Amino acid sequence: MKKINLAIGIHNHQPVGNFDFVFEQAYQKAYLPFLTVHERFSGIKLTHHFSGILLQWIKENHPEFLPRLRALVHKGQVEMMTGGFYEPILATISDADKIGQIKKLTRFVKQETGCNAIGAWVAERVWEPDLPQPLAQAGVRYTVIDDAHFKYAGLEDAQLSGYFVSENNGHMVDIFPISEKLRYTIPFMPPEATIDYLAGLADEDGRRLATFADDGEKFGVWPKTYEQCYEQGWLEAFFRLLQQHSDWIRLLTFSEALQTLPPAGRVYLPTASYREMMEWALPAQSLMRYEDFEHWLKEQGMEEANKVYLRGGFWRNFLVKYPESNNLHKRMLNGVDRLQTIKTKNTKALEQARDHIFAGQCNCPYWHGVFGGLYLPNLRFPIYRNLIQADVIMDRLEHTTAEQKKGWVTARMVDFDKDGFEEVVAASDRLNVFFKPEQGGALFELDLKSHAINLLDAMTRREEAYHRKLRDAVTHQSPEKTGEVASIHDLVLMKEENLDQHLHYDWYRRSSLIDHFLRPDATLQAFYQARYGEQGDFVDQPYHCRIVKKGGGVQVQLHRDGHVWVDSDWAAVQVRKTVFLLAKENRLQTEYCITNQHSGEISLWFGTESLFALMAGDAPDRYYASPQCEIADAKLASLGELTGLSELDLCDEWLGLRIRVQTGQPADFWRLPIETVSLSEAGFERVYQGSVVMPHWKLTLKPGESWKTQVQYVFESLA
Repeated sequence: MKKINLAIGIHNHQPVGNFDFVFEQAYQKAYLPFLTVHERFSGIKLTHHFSGILLQWIKENHPEFLPRLRALVHKGQVEMMTGGFYEPILATISDADKIGQIKKLTRFVKQETGCNAIGAWVAERVWEPDLPQPLAQAGVRYTVIDDAHFKYAGLEDAQLSGYFVSENNGHMVDIFPISEKLRYTIPFMPPEATIDYLAGLADEDGRRLATFADDGEKFGVWPKTYEQCYEQGWLEAFFRLLQQHSDWIRLLTFSEALQTLPPAGRVYLPTASYREMMEWALPAQSLMRYEDFEHWLKEQGMEEANKVYLRGGFWRNFLVKYPESNNLHKRMLNGVDRLQTIKTKNTKALEQARDHIFAGQCNCPYWHGVFGGLYLPNLRFPIYRNLIQADVIMDRLEHTTAEQKKGWVTARMVDFDKDGFEEVVAASDRLNVFFKPEQGGALFELDLKSHAINLLDAMTRREEAYHRKLRDAVTHQSPEKTGEVASIHDLVLMKEENLDQHLHYDWYRRSSLIDHFLRPDATLQAFYQARYGEQGDFVDQPYHCRIVKKGGGVQVQLHRDGHVWVDSDWAAVQVRKTVFLLAKENRLQTEYCITNQHSGEISLWFGTESLFALMAGDAPDRYYASPQCEIADAKLASLGELTGLSELDLCDEWLGLRIRVQTGQPADFWRLPIETVSLSEAGFERVYQGSVVMPHWKLTLKPGESWKTQVQYVFESLA
């Protein structure tokens, strides 16, 4: 009789700081019902991976789940895998952090389930060739990686019926190739389709091994899969079929496979992730061309034979595609570097800071694909919160009691984001501020330590390749084939009508202290749509920078000798902005000086743009206010203009925070939301990123004349 071995792995994970109701929904719709069905089938063996984040949440919220899981481990029906506790992309963190994260989860898994985990889940299956060494040093014997990685190394389908040995510097790890075919049949095709596929792989020798490993959320959380898996009984039918065919389908945990089957060979895998992830890493225009070529191959009937040669991008290029992702990553690395320099006997505080940094390595907001990821403020917020909390702990360890009482300020020029240009990184006992002289002297991060929040944590509006699907899509129809549920990668759903009308693309990165010279016919609506006329060359061009330490604070002095179109003249104009960071002060003050360096009189329309990210644009407890007027539509997602003000506030009762934007000279204020249109597992959606506040003034300057004002941000706790 022909036989086949089958190893099944289930990966369960929720991001750091995800909404509690999302954890609960995933638990009720996937993790719990899956376990309940599994308990009824004693012949079914599985390998489970729970990220430390999720396992900790289950322990705190559903402790009754863990004894049931432990019982299956004891019976030999479940093997547990380890991995990075907070589910980092291992390739993008230091080896010391890789090992620390893995050992932390290994200990936790042993404590809660009784299993000595020797296999590791590699987050998003992002593989780089040096990973075997830190994995082995962390006590890992095996991992599971997509079969695409093996095909990129030159192996054929027929060779991928086992596991392989790999190494780096002599440190060995075994690698199981995950079948892409099984990833798309389970649970989206009728159970019989998987059985038929396995029958085609079986042979008389009976030593071949097929590997399935994928997200546990596919079994209940993804669209329509709860109905498919549980209400319609897909999972139970699948397990029943596996048991019925146990005479020729032998289920093994991965450890059992290592014990009973020899390796299929040695392999060195190239840098890769699963196919879709590498596609998502491509820039939008490149991805659209890639999709067009892929579609052409399908039309020619050439895709199956040639798709191994059709590769997308490289995961690390998410850090190029999205500067916001790079900012998170370099912010995390900055914390790691700082931690290594601290000398203290307070090891408890040091470990608390390290754990916050580990939590800040959770991969989910570092990239974007079919899931919301980076575009979701609620996923970025806890990453920054953890990194800032680590900063606060390290502040206490680095500064004496006297310094903390008196207050302190530091500033330096350093290539923070690793782009070849220096940024200003300044800090006080109250704030962290980051400036980019090379791009308009903009303020791109502002951390309020008392609230552990980056107030500029917002996404710039960019074109995504999938936006063309949105433009073309009118309605979504479910697949007509009986028993099939569409893969999440194929769905085109919209969470509201007319989303295509919200596709606006910024030509510069949204941040703060951005200097605009507007065309005379500019309107608020055109500015909101990023289709206005910009007359100057200041928004994203280089500024000269100088740091001056004075008294109890620091001055960041930025200036640019640029030009502004005034009628047909390319008039020379200088902008100087000096930002003051003071000890013991929850405020940031900027002094502006604009000088006409042209030979004639010029009329200018100057505005300074500030962006604040308070996470919810339509919530009643987040709103605009002013001591000088009533605001009819005060929601943070509102679009409007206020005239003749010297203060406009943004209030967030949930955070307990008021941000006062104050000007030295009365100004007209534009306010507008930044909303992105992105793709998530629930479909296309509009996501509030933050609110832009721009005081602006119309000026007339004679040759050599200067105009001055102040713009101040004051941060107060709401009573």
